[in-house]
Amino acid sequence: MEPGKGRPKFRCEATLERELHARGFRLVAGLDEVGRGALFGPVVAAAVVLAPDRPVRGLNDSKLLEPERRETLAARIRDRAAGWSVAAVDAATIDCINIYQASRLAMRMAVERLQPQPDFLLVDAVPVDLPLPQRGLIHGDARCHAIAAASIVAKVYRDACIRVWDEVFPEYGLAEHKGYATPEHARALEKYGPTPLHRLSFEPVRARSLFPVDYTPQMNLFDMAGAA
Repeated sequence: MEPGKGRPKFRCEATLERELHARGFRLVAGLDEVGRGALFGPVVAAAVVLAPDRPVRGLNDSKLLEPERRETLAARIRDRAAGWSVAAVDAATIDCINIYQASRLAMRMAVERLQPQPDFLLVDAVPVDLPLPQRGLIHGDARCHAIAAASIVAKVYRDACIRVWDEVFPEYGLAEHKGYATPEHARALEKYGPTPLHRLSFEPVRARSLFPVDYTPQMNLFDMAGAA
């Protein structure tokens, strides 16, 4: 089972976006990441600038939506938004810089790819290393339309990637658990060991690796930016 069950209930609204528009900000981007707790594959971030004159109804935390509903909403968001973008940081980079920094890097990349560029960021808790005014919200994907839209776009994108990799590594049941830690996934790791796309710095994977390595991050976010 993926994370998100049993979270506090919030009402997902566009109140913050309206307040920011009233203050003169015109391109307010919601920003979120998915896959942070998975054992396999990338962490994916999306940035979305919703268009006030083309609303998308039914937005909420992607983890609280059924898969078919997420797919429908993601298509509507991509069609109606003033701008959207997606960025991913792979498992090897996660192992090098740690998942927290990888999440920040993915979100920064998503904002940098966004067109038009935003003038304010609404972020689900994690701060972004960019010289833009921003506000972090705990459980922002369940409280704010723009962040919810980003969580949906990122989730649908990552799930599509996982379905492709499920065909490459069918023994692991990736299409079912999306790379998260489940009993089925643990059994597959025990039997087959990790694939090249597993996060070897995560203990459940490292413990089953034939070549365990002490993954102590040697680079931080700013090192990675300079090396790019």
